[in-house]
Amino acid sequence: MITIVDYGMGNFGSFLNMFRRIGVQASVVSDATSIGSAEKILLPGVGAFDAAMERIKASGLREVLDRKALFERVPMLGVCLGMQLMTRASEEGSLSGLGWVEADTRRFPMQNGLKVPHMGWNLVNRSTVSKLTEGFDDETRFYFVHSYFVAVDKSENSILKTTYGIEFDSAIQRENIFGVQFHPEKSHKFGMRLLKNFADV
Repeated sequence: MITIVDYGMGNFGSFLNMFRRIGVQASVVSDATSIGSAEKILLPGVGAFDAAMERIKASGLREVLDRKALFERVPMLGVCLGMQLMTRASEEGSLSGLGWVEADTRRFPMQNGLKVPHMGWNLVNRSTVSKLTEGFDDETRFYFVHSYFVAVDKSENSILKTTYGIEFDSAIQRENIFGVQFHPEKSHKFGMRLLKNFADV
């Protein structure tokens, strides 16, 4: 069972549809008790960094999420803004992030001919072996929509890289904690493969 955290800033219907298509049970929850019993957790996110951190704090979910990630070490998957929240901080806002991964969230630099946000399909390249990316090949691609990207301190925490003017970490891992910058729920067969891999971790 995949527990999808609802803190008011996520795209839940698309995830539920994808999990249904791959035969994996999933539910959307918003209370600490349900999250406290979760075996695998997906942390989605669409919107602004500070607003998301404020909602997580106001909802009383910060403590249980920290416990599940850092002490119980259940598999956690952050998607898009959800991944950025796992870092120490973002150039988008002034609040501290969850700090689960030694990384920061940065804004794309201005580059000639490239628009921000980075929007559309793009290839990913494996940088470190991970169960999350099993079965990926040179044609694996995902759908992106983001103006900010994650930069990890340690190369071993980067499992996928993508180039959009600059090369950035499009998927990260620290032990049981995973994050992806793209939207697997909008990425058809590639997204289904990644979500199935997460369900099998």
